[in-house]
Amino acid sequence: MTTHPSVRPAIAAALSRIEQAQPALQAFQSVASDLALARAEVLDAAGGTAGSLHGVAIGLKDNIVARGFTSTAGSKILEHYRSPYSATVVDRLEAAGAVIVGTTRCDEFAMGSSTDNCAYGPVHNPWDLTRTPGGSSGGSAAAVAAGLVPVALGSDTGGSIRQPAALCGVVGVKPTYGRVSRYGLIAFASSLDQIGPLARSTREAAQVLEVISGHDPRDSTSAQQPVPAFTASLNGDVRRLRIGVPRHLITSDVDRDVRTAFDTALDVARSLGATVEDVELPHTDMGIAVYYLIATAEASANLARYDGVRYGARAEGVSTLGDMYERSRHDGFGAEVKRRIMLGTYVLSAGYYDAYYKKAQQVRTLIARDYTRAFESVDLIALPTSPCAAFRLGERADDPLQMYLADVFTVGANLAGLPGVSVPCGLTADRLPIGLQFIARPWEEATMLRMADAYEAATPWKTETPPTR
Repeated sequence: MTTHPSVRPAIAAALSRIEQAQPALQAFQSVASDLALARAEVLDAAGGTAGSLHGVAIGLKDNIVARGFTSTAGSKILEHYRSPYSATVVDRLEAAGAVIVGTTRCDEFAMGSSTDNCAYGPVHNPWDLTRTPGGSSGGSAAAVAAGLVPVALGSDTGGSIRQPAALCGVVGVKPTYGRVSRYGLIAFASSLDQIGPLARSTREAAQVLEVISGHDPRDSTSAQQPVPAFTASLNGDVRRLRIGVPRHLITSDVDRDVRTAFDTALDVARSLGATVEDVELPHTDMGIAVYYLIATAEASANLARYDGVRYGARAEGVSTLGDMYERSRHDGFGAEVKRRIMLGTYVLSAGYYDAYYKKAQQVRTLIARDYTRAFESVDLIALPTSPCAAFRLGERADDPLQMYLADVFTVGANLAGLPGVSVPCGLTADRLPIGLQFIARPWEEATMLRMADAYEAATPWKTETPPTR
């Protein structure tokens, strides 16, 4: 009879690591020790192996609901919310034998690139505790980088998986829009949001992506596409892959260390047998402007439900219905969420809809067409994931434009519904991680993961770990 390692000691060890690291990193919003240990005991009692993720400890971004867990989305307005149901991705993870150990901190309603906007305090980057881990999935990225859990889930609306993955030196995957069910994801911008994994390696990320992907009748945007065996595609053979580089986007605004690491990564790709050529994405430089019109408009609509009546915290000591609405939303939402709600409401208002929201949707179509044309001649598009390494916490808190520009290389994939992966590709002179991004055609995650895995195997960056680990 084959015996399998006990799950309970592994989960207990993960919980211990989280407890020890939490004061410094603040990566987790809540830790459900009792639930996790009870789940481990159930797996042990069942014997055998429950699935491909048997006994794997997983962190869950705080905007993905799970039965029995508090899900705040980083906001005071949901401070005490406990979901009566689990997200589809959670059900699929547990069916594969995974153990959810807790929820990870994020920018409020996933609106941010630093976790500075979390109502419960920022997450600290394990490579340098004075710096941001990125956002909005900063807690998930920091938890994986610090070795607290081998994998965590995040959500990516404009780069919120890939950018923190880059800043924390881990792998982050944003799937094709519709590949992974959004059922149970607290909505920010419904035409952009996607759930995906963050992990220490491409293979681990691919393994989790296999589990969480697939059609879900509870999500009308979930596509009826077959799910490939992503891990089986990681064969190291990239000799016929054609990589396109939109050089016109990589300007002097990109840090020198990032540009150097990116160029070196392209040399590695060539040495593996891939070809590299320039491509044009003429409308992509409008991506940030388009994103911050469409995303805020959708946020304005989605967050209207938090009114103190049906959802969220209700202000006390008010005398009228109007006061209750105003006070509940004023006290419950943070400054960045209010900013985006007001901007979104403005661009949807009479007299401005055509000039802003409609025009943004038209340019979004042009951006998507640019990618389609580029993919006629190449298999992948390569870009730096972030124009800079991790900046200091609070450094951009009073400069929203500079914060928004942190996503300049990532928003295009969301606007076009494309899959993207960030993989570590170097360290700055200050030993801060740098990320390399591959973007693929719709439903071709296997191709970009194969390239990322081959690059990872040919370079030393996977073995680099932060000093706090």
